[in-house]
Amino acid sequence: MTVTAERKQEVIVDNARTKGDTGSPEVQVAILTERIRNLTDHFKANHKDNHSRRGLLTMVNKRRSLLAYLKKVDVERYNALIQKLGLRK
Repeated sequence: MTVTAERKQEVIVDNARTKGDTGSPEVQVAILTERIRNLTDHFKANHKDNHSRRGLLTMVNKRRSLLAYLKKVDVERYNALIQKLGLRK
């Protein structure tokens, strides 16, 4: 259900803007997206797990806020990120 440390490092390396970058919106959105996808798979087998569903909704809202910020600051980075992560059509 959680993202392993190795997978998290892969996501960070793939989306970092510079070496050692872990706090940029791109990295944060990518990590949240990975966690959201894992939880979505979890809910296919555990549809009554409402406590985790609340955490999922919190993560979705946090990701939405970060994407809105990124879109406001730099539209090109925003478009590149959503295309890379496959978030929008």
